[in-house]
Amino acid sequence: MQRRKQLLFVFLLASSGIVLLLGTTTWFLWKQTILAEETEAGERATFLGLRAEKIVVDAIDILRVLDRFGGPACAAAHLQAMNEAVIAQPHIKAMGYWRADQRMCGVGFVQLMELRPPRADKIYQSGVIAWWPSEHTEMGGIQLFLLRYGEHDIAIDPRMLLAADDTQDRQAGIWVEGLRMAATPWEAELPTPQSLPVGLTMDQENNRIVSRFSLGTILSIDIVSTEPIGAFWSRYWPTLALIACLGLLLAVIWMMIVMRYSRHRFSLTSELREAIAQGRLQAEYQPLIELSSGRCIGAEALARWVREDGEVISPDVFVPLAESAGLISEITSAILALVMRDLGTLLREVPGLSINLNLGPDDLANDSFGIELANSLKMNGVAPGSIKLEITERSLINSDQSRKRIRDLRGQGHQIAIDDFGTGYSSLSYLESFELDSLKIDKSFVDAIDTDAVTSTVISHIIEMAKSLGLDTVAEGIEHSHQVSWLRAQGVDYGQGYLFSRPLSAALFKQFFRDHNISNVLPISRQVS
Repeated sequence: MQRRKQLLFVFLLASSGIVLLLGTTTWFLWKQTILAEETEAGERATFLGLRAEKIVVDAIDILRVLDRFGGPACAAAHLQAMNEAVIAQPHIKAMGYWRADQRMCGVGFVQLMELRPPRADKIYQSGVIAWWPSEHTEMGGIQLFLLRYGEHDIAIDPRMLLAADDTQDRQAGIWVEGLRMAATPWEAELPTPQSLPVGLTMDQENNRIVSRFSLGTILSIDIVSTEPIGAFWSRYWPTLALIACLGLLLAVIWMMIVMRYSRHRFSLTSELREAIAQGRLQAEYQPLIELSSGRCIGAEALARWVREDGEVISPDVFVPLAESAGLISEITSAILALVMRDLGTLLREVPGLSINLNLGPDDLANDSFGIELANSLKMNGVAPGSIKLEITERSLINSDQSRKRIRDLRGQGHQIAIDDFGTGYSSLSYLESFELDSLKIDKSFVDAIDTDAVTSTVISHIIEMAKSLGLDTVAEGIEHSHQVSWLRAQGVDYGQGYLFSRPLSAALFKQFFRDHNISNVLPISRQVS
């Protein structure tokens, strides 16, 4: 009995100490949680504010440049200048030229000929006139932000001022010069900045957290966001609750270990990791064709995954899965090894042949890939020029580190291509900051050739952009002969797509290459007739 009482006393004393410690820790964690939430909200607001300010200031600069245009109004050169501005800035939807109160001509993705909003919201001493988004500026279901300077105007899609938030319950709005410019979602009911203090506020009456941060560099900008308190608690309360209940914590940890082991053992991610480790990924090769001659000059190596039960997993499924699980570099290494195994002999025998290898953002994160690539080529006796590297737009991280790695890879003898161009937000000046060799035009733009789609005119500007940078051009997804004729007429160098060949196994690609790499190969116009 005495022993039992002693054990009970020790248990109660230990429990009291744990409760006191956990209570203190919980209070401290709560304070740190509020501080972290406020810091994150402030950083997010600063980013959005600076980006919105840059978009507006850049648009005004474009108007000033166009206002000094010396050529005839609405002539080809004038329209070209406006078109280039629209293409270079994804948030710009249209530009136009006015004479008095008549809009004489315009370019862009929306037509504003009939749009004449009433009295402007702001008239600045600099001569800039602005109309904030409203039902009077609505066109094609979008309430546009309009700027006019001199005889030119610009229509901006204000929705692009706010990035899509990773928290579905969070609402945000941006005010410029005291007027509401945009919100996500668009119809969100938000308090005005004037009604809020700067920083984070607990709105108990409406059961939400409200933040307001202001930016006053060039323009007066306010960012207001709201989030249900329940969503806030869902992020932070589990941590506090687990610390406060040690017994429950141990049970939850044990359950999480069991559940995590089960998910790890049976999840698709685990299966993909196992397939990579056991060398069960496959490579297929889609031929690259020289459009002027019809010769096969190489191929793009494509990763393929067939599960043990025979199910084919689409790259659209397993590539994003690999990116989220940090497996992209392992896939790149596996495909590189397959290329060396499948085509190493052919690459040594035919110096002009090259295979394109796709890289992900993780492959540019450090120097390990470049070292592995150099070692693999040396071991297999393959020249560096036989392996070209494809990088997507979103992999072009704007940093000195990524530029250096791209420069180093080119220094090793590899050509660099930007893949699926046009699907991101790269501009001419952005591309100029990287050392590239070729530009691959995304299939969506090739599909629009000779159609009424809004993207049908974009491809011409992409081709001109590539030429201005001295880059080779490769058209992806070619399926029809009229696309080949048009692309050749525009001076596009190379192409790939089902018109020429679907992705092939190594053996079939070798046969395809022999059949399409002879000196008397037929011209493209006859091959596709």
